[in-house]
Amino acid sequence: MIDLSIIIVNWNVQDLLRKCLETILSSPIAINETDGEKAIVEIIVIDSASSDDSVAMVQTEFPQVKLLPQAENVGFTRGNNIGFEIAQGRYFLMLNPDTEIIEDTLPQMIAYMDDNPQIGILGPHTLNTDGTTQSTRRHFPTKAIGFFESTWLQPFAPQPFLDYYYVSNQQDDDVFEVDWVQGSALMFRREVYEQIGGLDTEYVMYWEELDWCKRAKDAGFKVLYLGTAQIIHHGGKSSEQASAFKHIHFQQSKLRYFRKFHGLGFAHLLRLFLLLNYWWQFAIESAKSLVGHKKEMRQERIKVYRDVLQSGLRIT
Repeated sequence: MIDLSIIIVNWNVQDLLRKCLETILSSPIAINETDGEKAIVEIIVIDSASSDDSVAMVQTEFPQVKLLPQAENVGFTRGNNIGFEIAQGRYFLMLNPDTEIIEDTLPQMIAYMDDNPQIGILGPHTLNTDGTTQSTRRHFPTKAIGFFESTWLQPFAPQPFLDYYYVSNQQDDDVFEVDWVQGSALMFRREVYEQIGGLDTEYVMYWEELDWCKRAKDAGFKVLYLGTAQIIHHGGKSSEQASAFKHIHFQQSKLRYFRKFHGLGFAHLLRLFLLLNYWWQFAIESAKSLVGHKKEMRQERIKVYRDVLQSGLRIT
């Protein structure tokens, strides 16, 4: 029996994917078949129509990996669902291609799940490239968070309010329950998937793991942050290739989440606020550009904000 299925959705990050796979293979685990007492792990890579040599690299250098090349960019949610459908493990791990596994993290996470059957979803202590802690655990967002997070209002939010949302009052190497953990490295029981289904594909990227953890907790599963298990996440190396795309999908995903769990009326109010937020930023950058202040940077931001406004930030 396979203990863990690792599902990786890749798009144009060949070198990072290679490093990710190398760190998995250097972990104290067995790939695809029994090796003593080691956990048996399968690796599934869904390549989302990369234009680099990711597919050829995996085929040549990692023949033990189950590779599923796609004819189009299927995105994070659809890509993971494709992997879930063929995964055979007792546990699944959504893992970004720009991550690195540290030492015994995988067997440690598997052992914790084995010893604590009440836990449905588990997230590790995630480090940035420079070794600092990346914020990956959260409480569920309130309506107020919808207005503050990733808008011009965030610097003015009361610190205790943000500390609660980001669970920043806990030690990074502790173990504690949370509401949701980031999808860059998210382990869960097969039973969670069988009970609540896959990720909501209306989220192209962002907020999909929040939505999924919300559904899991509503179904009675607990979510845990395991601070003793560590990974490195280099962060956003696929999404940063398209800046306006990133803004649009983050905000549209936010609107979808609040529509689903707080109602259509609130989602419309939040959409209006977000559009006004981008109009304000567009006006400020335009004014600064006119006086010649860091003109090239201002022009780049103007284009991003124009693209976001033209998208309309539709509610799905």
